[in-house]
Amino acid sequence: MKIVVFGASRGTGLHVVRQALEAGHHVRAFVRSPDKFDVKHENLTVFKGDSMDAVAVDNAIAGQDAVISALGPTRPAVPHMMETSAKNIIAGMKKQGVRRLISTTGAGVRQPEDRPKFIDHFMSFLLNLLAREVVLDSAANVRVIHSSDLEWTIVRFPRLMDGAHTGKFRVGYVGKDSSSRLSRADAADFILKELVEKKWVKKLPLVSY
Repeated sequence: MKIVVFGASRGTGLHVVRQALEAGHHVRAFVRSPDKFDVKHENLTVFKGDSMDAVAVDNAIAGQDAVISALGPTRPAVPHMMETSAKNIIAGMKKQGVRRLISTTGAGVRQPEDRPKFIDHFMSFLLNLLAREVVLDSAANVRVIHSSDLEWTIVRFPRLMDGAHTGKFRVGYVGKDSSSRLSRADAADFILKELVEKKWVKKLPLVSY
């Protein structure tokens, strides 16, 4: 499969790139600074661009089978970055005839199926207190994707950390059976499995240990 990965230069996105290449996919890594991107592979193409640039996003999506967006908040925060990027990705996919999208967001984006514990409420309170603009931008990003008619899956993650690729995690909703952490390697593992299996199309599962 030909996959373009936004947010490919760090965190979960970088793990997605590496695991996708290991699985035999052809990957187009969308990055702002190619000179700082050190992954090398015969099936890898590095594409320079900014996700807030609609033309660059459209060009990156052209010729691909699927899109993975692992974009996350920047420091310092860029106003409306997530929302604008989502709009550009959706528009590019529609123009290029690409249907499958997997995007990521935080566990704080609630769903009707969630049954949050006290710690979940407390973490949401802290995020809204300390990073209100980021929370609002992430929610706007989800609304843009949710309102599209694409084959989307929005994967929610708890606190992500560096750690082993175990391939063992829980998939469901916020509640008694979910935890507050997950390794970035396992986050990437689920993303690539869901890309092909399509078990959670038009849903927002939480993946955690």
